Amino acid sequence: MVELIKTTNVARLTYVQALLDDANIPFLVFDQHISMLEAGIGAFPRRIMVEESFLLAAKTVLQDAQEFYND
Repeated sequence: MVELIKTTNVARLTYVQALLDDANIPFLVFDQHISMLEAGIGAFPRRIMVEESFLLAAKTVLQDAQEFYND
């Protein structure tokens, strides 16, 4: 698995997940449960990870939607 993006914005995370779902690109969200330890302040970014074989397709989907960046 390789990191596609990382974000602290929960709304953006949901949007990116929907984009990848629509494109049938499998992914995992890492660090999602750290929010329980940080009391929900959003200090730790969540990472969207994809298999290396899907990396180019995932980047293309996010670039087309202007969502291929870290925040």
